[in-house]
Amino acid sequence: MKRAATSSMTGGRGPKKARAAIEIPEYHLTPSARDDRGEIIWPAPVEKIEAARSFILECSVSAGERTLIVPDKDADGLTSGMILERTLTLLGLDPDLITAYLLEKGTTVHDEASRAAMTALKPAFIFVLDQGSRQSPPLVEGSHRGLIIDHHHALEDDHPQGTLHVTACHYPPVATTSLLTYLICHEMHEKVEETCDWLCIMGTHGDLGNTFKWEPPFPDMKATLKVHTKKAINDAVSLINAPRRTASYDVPGAWKALRAANSPKALLSDPSLLAARAEVNAEVERCTHTAPKFSADGRIAVFRISSAAQVHPVIATRWAGHLSSSKLEVVLVANEGYLPGMINFSCRIPRCARARDPPVNIIEVLRDVAGRAADPTLRERLGDSFARGHKEASGGIVPKAEFEEFLDVLEVGKKPDTSPKKAAAQANTLLNYFGKG
Repeated sequence: MKRAATSSMTGGRGPKKARAAIEIPEYHLTPSARDDRGEIIWPAPVEKIEAARSFILECSVSAGERTLIVPDKDADGLTSGMILERTLTLLGLDPDLITAYLLEKGTTVHDEASRAAMTALKPAFIFVLDQGSRQSPPLVEGSHRGLIIDHHHALEDDHPQGTLHVTACHYPPVATTSLLTYLICHEMHEKVEETCDWLCIMGTHGDLGNTFKWEPPFPDMKATLKVHTKKAINDAVSLINAPRRTASYDVPGAWKALRAANSPKALLSDPSLLAARAEVNAEVERCTHTAPKFSADGRIAVFRISSAAQVHPVIATRWAGHLSSSKLEVVLVANEGYLPGMINFSCRIPRCARARDPPVNIIEVLRDVAGRAADPTLRERLGDSFARGHKEASGGIVPKAEFEEFLDVLEVGKKPDTSPKKAAAQANTLLNYFGKG
């Protein structure tokens, strides 16, 4: 008969306490915004959705006008672009008039190189999907009309000059760009649903995760999920996301595969997508074991990696599910190998902090840190690509020197005060961040 372990056999620590359960509210139960009459505003204001439909209709009936679709590189962005392209062709626009412009690695639609490349295509209509939005000059030189469909954090006037901006970001539970695009297009042609419903689910699961529930106010997708299984859809999301994370940044390969597919199952055997996912998985495994350092106040965990692949968001998401502390609010993964001379970083809210009241707002946390710098010019020098994205999933692309200044403000890795009075409260050792509720 085996003896029970004594305290001497277990190092004197006694039995390990079970981690306290953390209840995270279901996403679809997030309270909605309401208008002056008490009516729910979702996924965006009605007048904005109708304006977008009018824009799409005008584009589809234009005679010989070139149309440019500029989707983001991930599953949500690419499926948004495909939903729009299929809707335009269903409405009668000649497919030969539609061009997809896929951004180069590390660029945005606001960069001069991107603007020049888009201008050279001479589009009359431009659709920018899931790219985020901010104040900027017109999308291209010359006469054109532009529509921004998005869900990233932005203010009312955060859009390029002369464009219509339709965003879901102020109307919780915030719809993904693919879902917003689908709901805009759904009423415009009877075949949008049968050709694009699975694309909508793919894009939404790509951003909100595979445990997301299609409950009101989200549309009922039960019939679609019987035709296309959740497993097939989620596997397809993983495959479509892989090419943009590779060192070669093969977003055109992902777009080509998605364009040729009539179901998520059709993507599961694509050799280029499978090879990309294998490459990314190997790189994630190589980098994910990096040990974190913590800000002096314990609120931010910082991981530093170096990879030509875009694995920093994946690693941030992974660690956000493991680290746990009553103080921890943000997991930040910084990649110094993605773009020369720059730091690309991604931030996620750790699971232990997702039910906090008030909720953690990563964008505000990052901006607050920059605002505390001894040099008041740091915030400006970090640039327009600092603290972009969502309140729950933000990040940035910043110069290396400025990023080091940012970490200096956080006092990352600073040894805690070891005086008897403060030692217990300030001992930020790595073990403190596992197993705490």
